Amino acid sequence: MPRSVNHVASRARRKKILKLTRGYFGARKNVWTVAKNTWEKGLQYAYRDRKNKKRNFRALWIQRINAAARLEGMSYSKLMGAIHKAGININRKALADLAMNEPAAFKAIVDQVKA
Repeated sequence: MPRSVNHVASRARRKKILKLTRGYFGARKNVWTVAKNTWEKGLQYAYRDRKNKKRNFRALWIQRINAAARLEGMSYSKLMGAIHKAGININRKALADLAMNEPAAFKAIVDQVKA
């Protein structure tokens, strides 16, 4: 009796990966083993960079808050310490947005913290 292989399923599995690697350069898009390795590595990068994205945005918010705080005569660390001591619950994302788009509101928070 000849060996039975489910070629329909295995071809579909390969086609699915090759469809996902369609825009890649050279053999990465059409050679099965290279495409599979590239696709798997891309998933690893995506997982890692979802974590790094949070880190990068937090660093950006801190830089923006620091720049705006220094215009008001405070450093970032002094401002954040004073905000927490004053009991103002505002996160860095919102504070950075105020610093960029609403300087008057940011100045009001700084003045409230200084008092």
